[in-house]
Amino acid sequence: MHHSALTRHTCSNTLELFDPLPTPAEMAAWDRRAIQDFGLKAELLMENAGAEALSVLREAFGPLSGARVLLVAGGGNNGGDAFVLARRLLDEGAEPLVLHTRPVSGYRGAARYHLDLARRAGAACRHLPAGRAKSALCNGQAPDILVDGLVGTGFSGELTTEALALVQAMNSLGESCFVLALDTPSGLDGLTGQPRPQAVRADVTVAFHAPKLGCALPLAAPYVGTLIPRAIGIPRTVTEASPPRQVLLTERLFELLPPPAAELHKGRAGHVLVLGGSEGLTGAAQLCALGALRAGAGLVTVGCPRGVLPEVKAGLPDIMAVGLGQGTTWSPDCLDSLLPSLGRYDCVVIGPGLGRNKEAADFLALFPKAFAQAFDKGWANPCIYDADALYHLAQNPALMSDLPDDSVLTPHPGEMARLLGMGMGEVQADRVTAAHRFLAKHPQVLTLKGAGTLVGQGELLHLSPIVAPNLAVGGSGDVLAGVIAAILARGINPLHAACLGVYWHGLCGLALANDFPVRGNLASEIAHTLPHVLKEHTPC
Repeated sequence: MHHSALTRHTCSNTLELFDPLPTPAEMAAWDRRAIQDFGLKAELLMENAGAEALSVLREAFGPLSGARVLLVAGGGNNGGDAFVLARRLLDEGAEPLVLHTRPVSGYRGAARYHLDLARRAGAACRHLPAGRAKSALCNGQAPDILVDGLVGTGFSGELTTEALALVQAMNSLGESCFVLALDTPSGLDGLTGQPRPQAVRADVTVAFHAPKLGCALPLAAPYVGTLIPRAIGIPRTVTEASPPRQVLLTERLFELLPPPAAELHKGRAGHVLVLGGSEGLTGAAQLCALGALRAGAGLVTVGCPRGVLPEVKAGLPDIMAVGLGQGTTWSPDCLDSLLPSLGRYDCVVIGPGLGRNKEAADFLALFPKAFAQAFDKGWANPCIYDADALYHLAQNPALMSDLPDDSVLTPHPGEMARLLGMGMGEVQADRVTAAHRFLAKHPQVLTLKGAGTLVGQGELLHLSPIVAPNLAVGGSGDVLAGVIAAILARGINPLHAACLGVYWHGLCGLALANDFPVRGNLASEIAHTLPHVLKEHTPC
């Protein structure tokens, strides 16, 4: 049986491959359900949060005995977490001082309960009146540790004048001590990752139950520091009943790749077809093919206009090539040469080096419907639309309706902006919203490239935690398309193939930073790094 006829497989429990990444609103709903529906006490969840904060602080800072710790506690639950931590720090032999922004009489519920416990245990707690931020925090001997418990995950809008002054004072103080943020650095929008207008710059942020979406976005990194999630006792049944719309890619994705069988041969390792390359643009197709081979595809063929066939083959004996049509650019007659053989391939990538001329546009206008008809004949080979194919789709949006649902689109921010009819700056300002906007209109798999690449289909968005400047080089996206294609060709479903491809490709960027710490690596070196990264992240 030909490999493309095999049923595409997936993990038995999709969410086991990922970590939850709730928005602040989703996290608040989980808290409410745990308390109101499940019957957990808010005081217990707060106690657990403070205990986990202590554990993270002990691991990140070291022994706490004798350490001077200044805790800034706001008026809400974030302040309550700080009260728990202060009480527990006493038991560690530390010297905590809590500055709380409300008078004692202003605290309610679980926060008041833990404030009373902290005071009863002997923790020094002082009211911090409005307007006294700078004098209270920056006069006298600097602490060893500063704990930010001012504003929690529920923060939105802009910091008040008083809160902004406190954040600025904490950042001044934080230049000479270790800074721990509780759940979210104060002033950081937990949805967008934007400082509003400034945020505490933490060395470590302990995320209660799960990282919040905004904290995991790349632009939040200077404020979040090292992000460490810790469970606080919210039952799994609560979160499974209302799963988040965003999840985080994890190393567990490599479990999708079965170890190679002893009897494996190239015909069973997947055959990838790359449709691309034209006069002066053959490198993109070559890099895509190289990425597919280095990611484990058994066979890779580049389909290109017949006139550039020698250029595509030059210096790359590992790649097969087939000439289509008669000229040096793509045209509708290339399709006539292609369709009879489409069933030979397990995955198709179209776009790298395709060109943006009218002839290429005419070819692309015919391709999706012809490819969809091939599915009707039983050829279960998914297609990745990349690079110039995305340009033509944006120019002719009606073609999107011809794409099979399991197609994968891999736009960079500029291509995404064209597909959505908006500016690239708008896309980059709120990539999550842009991705959800695309997914609401189109059933295909989206891979929005860039720092913190987003992969999604339907209502679920997957965020890569990897930010690797070494990937910012021409041809990097072509390699990524080849990696995803090789995974698809092995029978992994398109959404998971895109997720694994993005994560694997990202790890290559991190690995290359060891040899190229100020960048300078080539896109081909990303491809060559793929097997080495796989070796490090899969069990023997």
